[in-house]
Amino acid sequence: MWKSIASNALTLFIVLLIAAAGVVAWGRNEFTKPGPLEASICLRVEQGASMSGVSRNLEERGAISDARIFRIGADYSGRSGNLKFGSYLIRPGTSMEEVLQAITAGGASTCGKEVNFRIGVAALEVVLRELDPETQKFVEVAKFDPSTEPPPEYTEATAEPDLRYNVTVVEGATSWQVVEGLRKVPFLEGEIAAVPPEGSLAPKAYEVTKGASRPDLLAKMQADQAAVLAELWPQRAADLPYDTPEEAMTMASIVEKETGIAGERALVASVFVNRLNSGMKLQTDPTVIYGITKGEGVLGRGLRQSELRRETPYNTYVIDGLPAGPIANPGRDAIAAALNPAETDYLFFVAKTLNPADGHVFAATLEEHNRNVEVFRALEAAAGGGGD
Repeated sequence: MWKSIASNALTLFIVLLIAAAGVVAWGRNEFTKPGPLEASICLRVEQGASMSGVSRNLEERGAISDARIFRIGADYSGRSGNLKFGSYLIRPGTSMEEVLQAITAGGASTCGKEVNFRIGVAALEVVLRELDPETQKFVEVAKFDPSTEPPPEYTEATAEPDLRYNVTVVEGATSWQVVEGLRKVPFLEGEIAAVPPEGSLAPKAYEVTKGASRPDLLAKMQADQAAVLAELWPQRAADLPYDTPEEAMTMASIVEKETGIAGERALVASVFVNRLNSGMKLQTDPTVIYGITKGEGVLGRGLRQSELRRETPYNTYVIDGLPAGPIANPGRDAIAAALNPAETDYLFFVAKTLNPADGHVFAATLEEHNRNVEVFRALEAAAGGGGD
């Protein structure tokens, strides 16, 4: 009996050792792998700061994945008490190990200034920001349309060696709009040969260096979008009315164009999924607009009745099912919503107010929807906007 007990105890001890080794290996991998940060931040370490407080700050700002692992790494390497006060630029993808090395080695400099070229759906803008040494937050110094003469503050800043450069693509921009925007970014170089397929570019902020290649940046946007889809596609809900990642991206692009409110995306997706499952036409205006503009520019006016009746591969008032392809470049949240829509019985939605930021009101029946539309039309009439 004692031999059996000893054997079982030894087996348990070995299992615990293996489990412990696995945990250590996992923690080491988390500590050394590229971090989750997507845009640079300026980390301020005050005199007398603790490693515990700094680690929490880093986790809250998305620079590290787990404050506990960061503290354990600092303790294990004997650097917990070596914090050096100052301002530290933490760049995208910086590992916990690299962050720890920076804030314990010292010699930090202020984070300086940054310029962001923003490619929007309807406009381009350049924003120059500078770090406020008191709040450790970036404040806007100048903003201008890149087609106009830049202000003196921008011209002076571009002569500074530590100026950081960013390109931001907003969610819902079309591939044509992205390419046209990149061609106007003054601190990039290289010619773009062709417009990438619609929906294939990841809309987010990209940190670049002065003189970086436009084609290389465009290739990174494509790689990042492909990575997002590859990550989220296996996590999709069961029984979706689309069978391929490409169809899911088409749905995601429609969701992206219909709402910019994060909390609504899954609800909007549920409406269109319910319509597909019910054999209803999607009847969504952004698809009609894309059929007219092909994503090149903005329509700039309301849709005409003749356009709603015109058959194009994208007019979902006429065709059944999804349009021929994506109508914009959706962000991660819209892709996630298309792959995991909310479970509702909604078939309709209309804007709550004339302010898009107020979102939509949803309905399961046509009668309820018509009442909601009447309320919206009344708001339009009161504002002198009229209706279609």
